[in-house]
Amino acid sequence: MTEFWIKAGQLLLSLSILVTLHELGHFIPARLFGTRVKKFYLFFDFLFPLPNVLNFSLFKIKKGETEYGIGWFPMGGYVQIDGMVDESMDTEALKEEPKPWEFRSKPAWQRLIIMVGGVVVNLILGFLIYSMVLFAWGEERLPIANMKYGVHVDSALVDYGFQNGDKIVSVGDGSVKYFSEIGIELLVNDARSITIERDGEEMVIDLPKDVNLELMDKGARKLFTPIYPFAVSDVLAGGNAEEAGMLPDDIILSVAGTPTPDLVSGIEAVQAHKGEKVAIEIERDGQTMMLEAQVSESGKIGFQLKSMFDFLETEVYEYGFFESIPAGVRLTGDKLGGYIKSMKLVFTKEGASQIGGFGALGSMFAPTWDWHSFWLMTAFLSLILAFMNILPIPALDGGHVLFLLYEIISGRKPGDKFMEYTQTVGMILLLGLLVFANGNDILRLFK
Repeated sequence: MTEFWIKAGQLLLSLSILVTLHELGHFIPARLFGTRVKKFYLFFDFLFPLPNVLNFSLFKIKKGETEYGIGWFPMGGYVQIDGMVDESMDTEALKEEPKPWEFRSKPAWQRLIIMVGGVVVNLILGFLIYSMVLFAWGEERLPIANMKYGVHVDSALVDYGFQNGDKIVSVGDGSVKYFSEIGIELLVNDARSITIERDGEEMVIDLPKDVNLELMDKGARKLFTPIYPFAVSDVLAGGNAEEAGMLPDDIILSVAGTPTPDLVSGIEAVQAHKGEKVAIEIERDGQTMMLEAQVSESGKIGFQLKSMFDFLETEVYEYGFFESIPAGVRLTGDKLGGYIKSMKLVFTKEGASQIGGFGALGSMFAPTWDWHSFWLMTAFLSLILAFMNILPIPALDGGHVLFLLYEIISGRKPGDKFMEYTQTVGMILLLGLLVFANGNDILRLFK
């Protein structure tokens, strides 16, 4: 139960930071352009996205023209800008002639800046957090020389002579020292020569010049993955692994007779027996033994995996202040790019089942309060918030931006009634997504 509250506390603090700064991104330009703001709220003072249901605040205070408060529904937050149809669905002002201080009276370019302000702040915030994390904690890197178990290779590379278990000795001119640099050397710097060690002998594999385009087309798949044992870090209470008698530090040698010498083959072997009871060979304190465990319909047994850092010796690269800035830009680009690529999975049956709500978000945080992990997760959530908000969906910032761009290009402003209807449609879509995401959390809980 303590773990639950630690994760919940981290989620609440992270959302509070992100939402407050996101809304400041709208509030500040609105005030700079002389637009009145009725409310500035962290979290919603109503049952989002139903603006007239359960309206009350945990705290509120009025300063000048703006009411500042904390709502009871911890999903996001909002600024209520005069003359704008937003989450609050306050359309009374739209029945009167536009006032000079209202959002709808401002030039389109000013309204555009107000609307993109939140997304811009989240992008900058993600970059700043990543940069400062690298400056404060450095970056853990895996030297190629320490990949003692070799690598698991992408199927696209097998045709060129690679095998699982190959140990990478050098790439290109030999300047690559860390595992994280291999992909850059191959796909960006066009290196083609890779020296490997197999069965104690070194050999050189030369890739064709056009291989980078073929591999980049594979999307988010990794060319090489470090091999390390398929081992148990922690057993989930009440799960199938606990029932089978598994313990932390067990190394899984085989699943249903299929050898599992590494993490990738282990996951594949378990996934191949969804809904079945399987024999599992493990190594514990130097002794081998057999267990029987039930695999869930989703292909899990109920234990957390040990990471490569438990088996492979890494180095911490420390960044100076000015070094951390371009490194932060790189890390921001990598994280955001990877997330955008993964979005295509949402439109598959398996991907849709992985969409989660508050429970899924909370589970992403560490079970102990670790500031390093907390800030990394907050930076990532900031990028997610930026991307999701800029999607061209009514009720989101991106929906408003889409209509503003149409106005700027065509010279025709959408009518207030049209904006009201599209906002309503957007709120219905968001309500459906909210129910679906948290419904998935509940189903996973019962499973």
